[in-house]
Amino acid sequence: MYETVSFIHSWWAYLVLLVLIIATVNFIIGITSKKEYGATDFRLALFGLIVSHIQLLIGLVLYFVSPYFKAFGQVGMGEVMGDSTLRLYLVEHPLMMIIAIILITIGYSKHKNKRLSTSKFKTLGIFYGLGLVFVLSRIPWSAWF
Repeated sequence: MYETVSFIHSWWAYLVLLVLIIATVNFIIGITSKKEYGATDFRLALFGLIVSHIQLLIGLVLYFVSPYFKAFGQVGMGEVMGDSTLRLYLVEHPLMMIIAIILITIGYSKHKNKRLSTSKFKTLGIFYGLGLVFVLSRIPWSAWF
């Protein structure tokens, strides 16, 4: 089961990154060009929200079926924090991804209350951009490719 979930989690991450990059760039262009917020922008924001939440669910399943998860019981938290690989997979990566998805969710929720297109783009650009930075900061690049 671990291999299957790991495969899905890795490949779905490409979609998440692609959508977040496209959405963030689109929102920044919307801010700078002062274009009107339209249905395509709404769909892009919603799709970014959906794919990131699906990735979170896949990641949570992977976290608990992962062989790394057993390390908590076997070696304890002190040893996990002392080992950079265990710390990345058990603490840093999950925590940063959860924070990123929280930021994306906040941005999506806050933009719906805005009336002006500039405000919508600004809110989405900031929160989705921060979420993207958090995601990029803790991807295990050496294991991903």
